[in-house]
Amino acid sequence: MKLQEVKSQLETATGVNFRLPNGEYVESHFHVTEVGEISKHFIDCGGTERIEKKVSFQLWSADDYDHRIHPEKLLKIINLSQDKLGIGNHEVEVEYQGTDSIQKYGLEFDGKDFVLSSKQTACLATDACGIPEKVKLDLTNLAAPANTCTPGGGCC
Repeated sequence: MKLQEVKSQLETATGVNFRLPNGEYVESHFHVTEVGEISKHFIDCGGTERIEKKVSFQLWSADDYDHRIHPEKLLKIINLSQDKLGIGNHEVEVEYQGTDSIQKYGLEFDGKDFVLSSKQTACLATDACGIPEKVKLDLTNLAAPANTCTPGGGCC
């Protein structure tokens, strides 16, 4: 989900809820401690130079149980970040404290809640580093060889 999509959802939302991939919700008293732009300039394993930019939200839960962030407050934080930092309309990545360390999630919206989606690592240069691509076979069109057994044929 790109930043502009998040802003559009916040303009009409009555609350801000983030749901984890396992279905549990981030505590309702969470804080958005950071909104920023992350730029990653790197070389992949095939030798291709790449630049990747994302918008980062960091969620944090403290002992402030009376705190609730409202859509207009989060929208204000996002707009301020865009004005001060020149943040672009990039994909949003959410950082949230996992069991042992910070975890990064993608972001989706299901019509009611923001949903943190699992992210996976992947090779960006599979053709250059020798990882074979999976070939999909259509098994529905395979004809049975003439010498196979049939039900009731007595060959089994």
